[in-house]
Amino acid sequence: TRVVYKVPEEQPPNTLIGSLASDYGFPDVGHLYKLEVGAPYLRVDGKTGDIYTTETSIDRESLRECQHLLPGEPCFLEFEVSITDLILNSSPRLLEGQIEVLDINDNTPNFASPVLTLAIPENTNIGALFPIPLAMDRDSGPNGVASYELTAGPEAQELFGLQVAEDQDEKQPQLIVMGNLDREQWDSYDLTIKVQDGGNPPRASSALLRITILDMNDNAPKFEKALYEAELSENSPVGHSVLQVKANDSDQGANAEIDYSFHQASDMVRRLLRLDRATGLITVQGPIDREDVNILKFSVMAKDKGANPKSARTQVVVTIKDMNDNAPSIEIRGIGLVTHQDGMANISEDVPVETAVALVQVSDRDEGENAVVTCVVAGDVPFQLRQASETGSDSKKKYFLQTTTPLDYESVKEYTIEIVAVDSGNPPLSSTNSLKVQVMDVNDNAPVFSQSFTEVAFPENNEPDDLVMEVSASDADSGSNAKLVYSLVTDPSSKGSFTIDPDSGEIRVKAVLDREQRERYEFLVVAADKGSPSLKGTASVAINVMDRNDNDPKFMLSGYNFSVMENMPPLSPVGMVTVIDADKGENARIQLSVEQDNGDFVIQNGTGTILSSISFDREQQSTYTFRLKAVDGGDPPRSAYVGVTINVLDENDNAPFITSPSNATYKHILPHTSPGQQVSKVKAEDIDSGVNAELTYSITGGNPFELFQISPHSGDITLEKEILRKHHGLHRLVVRVNDKGKPSRHGTALVHFYVNETLANRTLLDTLVGHSLDTPLDIDIAGDPEYERSKQRSNILFGVIAGIVAVTLVIVLVVLVRYCRQREAKSGYQAGKKETKDLYAPKQASKSGKSKSKVKKSKSPKPPKPTEDEEETGLQKSLKFNLMNDSVSDSPRIHLPLNYPPGSPDLGRHYRSNSPLPSIQLQPQSPSASKKHQVVQDLPATNTFVGTGDNNSTGSEQYSDYSYRTNPQKYTNKQVGELILRPAAATPLHRGAIWTEVWE
Repeated sequence: TRVVYKVPEEQPPNTLIGSLASDYGFPDVGHLYKLEVGAPYLRVDGKTGDIYTTETSIDRESLRECQHLLPGEPCFLEFEVSITDLILNSSPRLLEGQIEVLDINDNTPNFASPVLTLAIPENTNIGALFPIPLAMDRDSGPNGVASYELTAGPEAQELFGLQVAEDQDEKQPQLIVMGNLDREQWDSYDLTIKVQDGGNPPRASSALLRITILDMNDNAPKFEKALYEAELSENSPVGHSVLQVKANDSDQGANAEIDYSFHQASDMVRRLLRLDRATGLITVQGPIDREDVNILKFSVMAKDKGANPKSARTQVVVTIKDMNDNAPSIEIRGIGLVTHQDGMANISEDVPVETAVALVQVSDRDEGENAVVTCVVAGDVPFQLRQASETGSDSKKKYFLQTTTPLDYESVKEYTIEIVAVDSGNPPLSSTNSLKVQVMDVNDNAPVFSQSFTEVAFPENNEPDDLVMEVSASDADSGSNAKLVYSLVTDPSSKGSFTIDPDSGEIRVKAVLDREQRERYEFLVVAADKGSPSLKGTASVAINVMDRNDNDPKFMLSGYNFSVMENMPPLSPVGMVTVIDADKGENARIQLSVEQDNGDFVIQNGTGTILSSISFDREQQSTYTFRLKAVDGGDPPRSAYVGVTINVLDENDNAPFITSPSNATYKHILPHTSPGQQVSKVKAEDIDSGVNAELTYSITGGNPFELFQISPHSGDITLEKEILRKHHGLHRLVVRVNDKGKPSRHGTALVHFYVNETLANRTLLDTLVGHSLDTPLDIDIAGDPEYERSKQRSNILFGVIAGIVAVTLVIVLVVLVRYCRQREAKSGYQAGKKETKDLYAPKQASKSGKSKSKVKKSKSPKPPKPTEDEEETGLQKSLKFNLMNDSVSDSPRIHLPLNYPPGSPDLGRHYRSNSPLPSIQLQPQSPSASKKHQVVQDLPATNTFVGTGDNNSTGSEQYSDYSYRTNPQKYTNKQVGELILRPAAATPLHRGAIWTEVWE
């Protein structure tokens, strides 16, 4: 049966061309289809016989078989498929077929040149036709050249047209002259000619048609024959004459001289033949081989040499005549399941008679009698040739080389088959080819093991190459088919751990086994005989690795760090450790113990929990370090150690304490100190750590004028405002220092500032500071509270004086002097007032003019309410008045224990002291007993103390423990003696500053 399919060219890979099973009824079950001829363009499905295209595209124009087809001739691609019955194992069947490759429009028509030149005489008649060079299209049929189109500019649109004529199945474009041409007016025209094929979609290209106007040449050459035919023997020598074309031109001169040229000739024609342009003689210029090309078809153009050349064409056909120059070709290849390698075919001794071992193809590239080939098997061998296909030609035949008798491996193991082919040429040519056929022994028994499964126990930490076990198998075959080779089939994880002797079956261990890495190995032992094909038998082997105490206990970490809060009760868990042992059983049973601990810590063996037997105090000890020991139960036992560090975390259980300044110290500030200047610094410490030791500073009392400001972070105290007269005097700032713990703890500091030009009386200033220490913290001590009141009294006094001056200047002056002296002598201070306003207010002089002033005693006010912070109250009650020596002052430290309740405004209590310094008591020493000595203490209003000649104390007597009188002889015998206590010149502010005594 001849199989024919049609398929368009350029199909993509894996395009189904046809199915041999479904299209032609060939079997689709139990048969093997194999493509014998047709590669690389085709492939065949081995089961169904479906034919597909491959990655090598089928290009109709590139196929060797379709290179020299005449127009309209089909293009065929031949193929051969062998069909083998796999069930009956019979000889294969050879199927020949053809695939007609259908042309598709995959080539664009093109002119020979992008610029075409055409010369036309100037006196050409209207309607004259001029042939335009043809366009070439490698496609054929409808996909070939279909139409031409001419596009002209305005100057040539009415002069030229296009007409397409059919000439020998070709469309010949011709230029029509439609108007009178005058070379003197226009000697050339450029037009565009477009060619389009008949494909779908169509392809097109264009060229420039340049028309040159020439003088007239009205006769075209004419060939003597419309068709020239000749035969040319292959292998003709170069220069051999083939034929001569002849054309005549009735013109004269140059218009009658003819130039011959190839027209629409293929590259092969131009390579093999030469055309004499002057004589038209065609000769051989290349090797002529009929097996490459058997016919040459082309056109020859004759063109005169006139100014307007005319041309004519003729067809030439040269047939190549065969010579017996090719010996037959013998090709031997495998067929079906029999494959060949290096000229040898292997076949089993039990194959049936007439089994095909090879496909022999004999061909001759010659033709006719020269290609008739006879093929035979030479020698006495049990093989013969049987024709495989009835459709083959005399020049190409296929045979099956098949067995004729049963084969016996023991008798003959190998055959050399020689095949001879002879053609019918004169003289005949012959060729030979040979094939070696090797008969293979049949191996039909597989090895068998004595035990299909074996399990053994083997200890770890073995020596390499220790024997594990031995296996054995037997084979019922004989000879090489009974010789066994042992091998192991292991999984990738145990590959290389065991080896087996291929001859004896001894299994040995190659690596040191570690039970902790793997406890069990399972693999297959394979026994393969040496038959071909080899048969195999298998058995399973399991090896259990026995444990040894070869691993130390291992803590999960190289060291443990635990953090616990201080003040945690004893027997609280502080951390947990994990220890493992890679061994098994008793070798992995672990006991934990604490070393270097002094009993501070214990560990629970079951859970690994570390318990503390003490209560932690970070301020006493912040870190504990000890070791844990782990011992397994092996024999001998193995142990491991790990270091443990316990870090005690801080709790805010300590309040900040003030290191500087001391509560009993003070700082002297001059009134002209500039704002923004740092005047002091509070320093504090907290023995806690972390955020619990981060401190913040704030002023919580004693700053009513907002004269001072403290940095919350550094404790620096700066002067914020300009110092005024009312700010003079002692200031006590209550500074609270808080930590940032939760809950926060704090400490309180008293910072004293004395604002004045000088430090004249340090003893009195120390007394003021002592009073501040006993004053409740919620009462502000800041500046001179009597400043505004004294200003008002001064204004009234100035008004009175001004009135008296108006009456009489002289009298007023005398009276004013005496009045002022009497007023100053009688003025005093009243005690018992509240400290905040009139603690040091002076006594009013009595209207009766008595020499002794009486002081009205007032009851002591109730003590102020305790402050909200109990710690401040406790601090206030425990304060001692300390005048301490510093780097500047050498004044001695004076302790002034105070026994009165805090907040008492009484002047005597305010200045009460157990100091040995005597109270100042003045008595008149002059003859004038009516004059009183006056003592004026020149201090700021709130700190002013004025003594009189009275024997009574200026303060409340019930709070005075001592009373001293001054030595009367200390004073001069002046009528009026005044002792004025004034501060010394402005000095830097230091604790323990002294007051100076000035006598006037």
